[in-house]
Amino acid sequence: MHERELRAFVAIARAGRMDRAAEFLGYSQPAVSYQIKCLEQRLGTRLFSRDPDGAHLTKAGAMILPSAYAILTLFEGMKGLSVDRAGATDSRKLQRAG
Repeated sequence: MHERELRAFVAIARAGRMDRAAEFLGYSQPAVSYQIKCLEQRLGTRLFSRDPDGAHLTKAGAMILPSAYAILTLFEGMKGLSVDRAGATDSRKLQRAG
């Protein structure tokens, strides 16, 4: 699974439509559709039912949504780590070892 696939999944779940999710994410609608198709293939299940009114979570999609939120929260936490702090920690370890 890729972060962009999970972001597309969550955006569609929130917006209820692929076109609105694509606009929010700054992607084209076909790109968002492709990301969902890839995610559905990886998970082996349909995540949305699609109709003229939009995209609606399937039972499997509704079950997976909390995990997708949790994974994206972890991604954000990792991105929030300061590169400078991580670099300083590595430098201190190398100085002690040398």
